[in-house]
Amino acid sequence: MKNLEIILVFVIYLIVMLGIGVHYYRKNENLSDYILGGRKLNSWVTALSSQASDMSGWLLMGLPGFAYLAGMEAMWIALGLAVGTYLNWKFVARKLRRYTEVAKDSITLPVYFENRFRDNSKILRIISAVFILIFFMIYTSSGLVAGGKLFGTVFGLDYTLALTIGALVIISYTFLGGFLAVCWTDFLQGLIMVLAIIIVPLAAIMNIGGTDAVMAGFNEISPEFVNPFTDLTGQPLALLAVISSLAWGLGYFGQPHILVRFMAISSEDKIPKARRIATTWVVISLAMAVLVGMVGAVAFQGQPLSDPESVFMVLIDGLFPSLIAGVLLAAVLAAIMSTVDSQMLVTASALTEDMYALVRKEASEKELLWVSRFSVILVALMAYAMALDINNKVLDLVSYAWAGFGATFGPLVLFSLFWKKTTKGGAIAGMLAGGLTVILWKNSSMFGVSGGIFDLYEIVPAFIIASIFIVLISLVEKPSDDMIEEYEQVSNN
Repeated sequence: MKNLEIILVFVIYLIVMLGIGVHYYRKNENLSDYILGGRKLNSWVTALSSQASDMSGWLLMGLPGFAYLAGMEAMWIALGLAVGTYLNWKFVARKLRRYTEVAKDSITLPVYFENRFRDNSKILRIISAVFILIFFMIYTSSGLVAGGKLFGTVFGLDYTLALTIGALVIISYTFLGGFLAVCWTDFLQGLIMVLAIIIVPLAAIMNIGGTDAVMAGFNEISPEFVNPFTDLTGQPLALLAVISSLAWGLGYFGQPHILVRFMAISSEDKIPKARRIATTWVVISLAMAVLVGMVGAVAFQGQPLSDPESVFMVLIDGLFPSLIAGVLLAAVLAAIMSTVDSQMLVTASALTEDMYALVRKEASEKELLWVSRFSVILVALMAYAMALDINNKVLDLVSYAWAGFGATFGPLVLFSLFWKKTTKGGAIAGMLAGGLTVILWKNSSMFGVSGGIFDLYEIVPAFIIASIFIVLISLVEKPSDDMIEEYEQVSNN
């Protein structure tokens, strides 16, 4: 009976998401509408959709799972992400919104790079699209893995069946509604996520016996469980571990599915309000996600979970009546869907705008719109194939893709906006250096190298190396006069 009631809530929730997709189906008249929504978003939708698409299933699964095992050490990741969120909104959002419009109304990040650096060879656009395909395949698969775990934990479904159900729903409304459907579903999902992440740990604390009982439980696990500066054995955290956790914040500057929200807001004037909303949402969500894992460690101290990433879902199942549990568990589905849909859309735009449109220059807007829709299906199928391995960890997949985007695009986004001497050669060298360093560093054990400095999160060396390449190559070249003029036009407004 309980499962039937939860299924009912899930079905209603999914029907609402599909309804939004159908509603916006008729509003997409061209590729710009489908990919960027005609730059019509308000502050609330921009803020919550960007952060909901940012956090993904790892907010309610990966991060609580890490906190369940490591305690307060998980706060370093949360701190890095909170600071990164604020800095991205403060320094990148307004200027990127302005620059992408001035640079021939660029509707995707690769097209912006091409227009910004006058790349008639299309090399920048192609390199960007290739890295988007690689890293979003990994990122999207992490969301599908989270969906499989959700349905498996709640309904006891076979992992492959659960994976298939989740993928079909997300494909459906993204295929139909495009960017506006994705943003409005993400807005609703962001509200559901923050509601659930606040309610669940507070209910768990009350069920355990209050804050004093929880603190006593922390001490039983380890006296160091609430110490952010040591591991559970009392050893000081290695400097590399702290740097690696904080470095998650660097990733924000290069995430295409977040940056595209800055490009789509209706006016620069709406950005300060959106920044306040987004930062507040992120700080609350991250702090409570860590609390979920830590309180869960106390709640299940006698019977440790076989999969720590399921702690949020298992808490809900044990604490709430079925209808309320269904709504709260829908938050996990919301977290998963809000990111996967955005990733599929950005990847589809890379395939369509940055690859297909180069080959078929005579393609009509309607043709490009339908190619983009079917690209969503293609991307989903490839990610689905990667996600079939039940042993995949959500946090591991997310950290790899996050570093990939952060180092491939992050340095170039910053230099393109804030250093007028950046050139096309520097842009190409920086992207290649950043993306390839992440891949090689992540897989260093394959080359017989591991431990020591290679324990450092790959985004750190890759971000630094990419920045060095951008500067060195740009100093050898000279930007054209019209590039300098455009940069000063954007900067002086």
